[in-house]
Amino acid sequence: MLPTDQTARVVDIVRTVLGADLLGAYLYGSSVQGGLRPRSDVDVLVVSARPTTLAEKRALIDAFLPISGRRAENGPARSLEVTIAVRSEVRPWRYPPPMDFQFGDWFREEYSRGDSTPWRTPNPDLAVLLTTVLARSEPLVGPPAVELLDEVPRTDLERALRDVIPDLLADLDGDEANVLLTLARIWATLATGEILPKDVAADWALDRLSPANRATLARAKAVYLGETSDDWNDLRPQVLADAEVVVAEVGRVRP
Repeated sequence: MLPTDQTARVVDIVRTVLGADLLGAYLYGSSVQGGLRPRSDVDVLVVSARPTTLAEKRALIDAFLPISGRRAENGPARSLEVTIAVRSEVRPWRYPPPMDFQFGDWFREEYSRGDSTPWRTPNPDLAVLLTTVLARSEPLVGPPAVELLDEVPRTDLERALRDVIPDLLADLDGDEANVLLTLARIWATLATGEILPKDVAADWALDRLSPANRATLARAKAVYLGETSDDWNDLRPQVLADAEVVVAEVGRVRP
């Protein structure tokens, strides 16, 4: 399934569930910033006038599962990441923001166990997501995002970037490439003020790491670009150590 087909399906599914309460839907991330890489998700933020019910959350999950990721019904597809924020819960802005809904292939195990709300809420990562959408996104439904969302203050963005690190480290075993790349992006964002594409953030970090700590991040970048398989057996002993080096560098960036 082409990404354009997926985004159209996402909009149809969300519109069916939310009806007139769908205020906006925004394509963001690699789709609109630098182009999709082989491992890029299709990222969509939905802004709703109301929270979804538990039954609606399950309906959304059941509709997204067949069209997302390598286990999609009609063959491998881009993985979807679909997040719903309720406008009144993020405007006026407050930290940490509540997350009404999130779909991601990394939650498949939880979905299969019947868990329809596996995400964390309030969720500091939503502050990063909203900042990304406000900086650059493509409206799929509704007005430009700036008309529905408040700007996230720089202090809250920096706080959010630091607050997500424990959750990332908890997922390191089994999600090595994504976690290492996200840590590199956190470091780069705190240092430069820009939310960079993952491969660009990896290059930025690699230039600043010692040769002894570059191998795992270089592997993560290669996995993301589709240049190598997502196999970490040869580097597994180094993964945590190198991740901790990046976390230490994040700690050295002055707020």
